[in-house]
Amino acid sequence: MLDPHRWDPDVVTRPTPREAARDLALRVLAPAVLWGAVVVGLGLLLGGPLSGIADAEDGVNRWFVDQRTAALDSLTAFASHVGNTGAIIAVCLVVVAAVWWRTRRWWYAVVPGVALGAQVMVFLASSSLVGRSRPDVPKLDHAPPTSSFPSGHSGASTALYVTLALMAQRIERTWLRVSLTVVLLLVPLFVMTSRLYRGMHHPTDVLVGCANGVLCALLGWYWLRPTRERAPQEPQETQTVEGRR
Repeated sequence: MLDPHRWDPDVVTRPTPREAARDLALRVLAPAVLWGAVVVGLGLLLGGPLSGIADAEDGVNRWFVDQRTAALDSLTAFASHVGNTGAIIAVCLVVVAAVWWRTRRWWYAVVPGVALGAQVMVFLASSSLVGRSRPDVPKLDHAPPTSSFPSGHSGASTALYVTLALMAQRIERTWLRVSLTVVLLLVPLFVMTSRLYRGMHHPTDVLVGCANGVLCALLGWYWLRPTRERAPQEPQETQTVEGRR
């Protein structure tokens, strides 16, 4: 269950370099490797025993082609740009720098970077091993050298903006917290829809990319073990009773 108070000042204190490296390896890299193996397995299944799903997916891609208009072409071009590598890295760096400056807690500020790094690792490994071709429809973007599976735009935007939505839960004003959370969660949906509309991915590419982003956002959110500065003490009356037994 998600804990919006995960990074409150009295929950996770300043880690030592050794603690940070240990938790990064055990709580992010190791699970990401296991998850990457699952993603590769799904990709191989879609290219083999489950290849019949492609027929239904082709219908979805053709439907999006039929909906194309000049206005939607421009709108989805912007959405696709929001999810590309340069834009994602730029937003991540700005957020990390701003949070670090505001809180003076680098271990909290780097959470978006940890989530995004895990997503990139899984994406690069799975896309290089699966090698799925892109949908057989007219494409509105130049196809990058990576394979269609999973969607890198979907994974990166989900990992980053879900993480930012989690960080937004620390905002005290309810209307601002809720509004910002909704906007942040809509961004990856906007990106994923644009990738389908522009003929760049099959639906399963986008869905697995989204799942990759969500999981990596959670890995980033919980990358350090809770280290409370002091354990909560028992009530005085309870301690007195215990001492009389």
